[in-house]
Amino acid sequence: MIPWLDHHSPFPPLSMALKEPSGLLAAGGDLSSERILMAYRQGIFPWFMPNEPILWWSPDPRMVLFSAELIIPKSLRKVLRHRPYRVTFDTAFTAVMQGCAAPRAGVAATWISDEMLAAYHALHQQGIAHSFECWMDDELVGGLYGVAIGKMFYGESMFARRSDASKIAFVHAVQWLAAAGFVMIDCQMHTEHLARFGAREIARDEFIAKLEVQLVQPDLLGPWSYSHTN
Repeated sequence: MIPWLDHHSPFPPLSMALKEPSGLLAAGGDLSSERILMAYRQGIFPWFMPNEPILWWSPDPRMVLFSAELIIPKSLRKVLRHRPYRVTFDTAFTAVMQGCAAPRAGVAATWISDEMLAAYHALHQQGIAHSFECWMDDELVGGLYGVAIGKMFYGESMFARRSDASKIAFVHAVQWLAAAGFVMIDCQMHTEHLARFGAREIARDEFIAKLEVQLVQPDLLGPWSYSHTN
């Protein structure tokens, strides 16, 4: 059993998270900005399907990308050099979230509900949630979004409508974040896709220790200004 949160309940200790499903910690509560930020600061994130209770997670191990360890595959390096594209930040946040929420082959339903869209849009208006967009011929063809607190960036989701579009946005995002002092990017759960870029799993205790260092750094509120044309 996991605890049920009301609107005022604190999160339980991370040690109470289930082993299976990995990291499930609590249910209930709300998606207010205050609740979501409280969660991120403790190494917790929301993930649930529409019409289900809000579920809160803190997996062990945790997938992270240390920005200095970014790997750009050789094939993608050629794309970055030769394909015409434009990358911007924080110019189409809602459209990026909608792109991430769009149906995908082999996926029955999206977890990015209208409720999640509204919650992260509120964070974006506060300068805390950010989007990274890839454009080709003035068409939004890919991107990703996430949340920044201190010098910690929490990646949430990405999408692509053309080959490599999300990868292009991702590389620009990581390189810019590294230059801005973001040492670690939270990738939440293991995926082979992110592993190819150098992301790796670390123990939850190690993640929390490193997280605490990043959270006390000065906030870099948005909108973030960036534009690159290849």
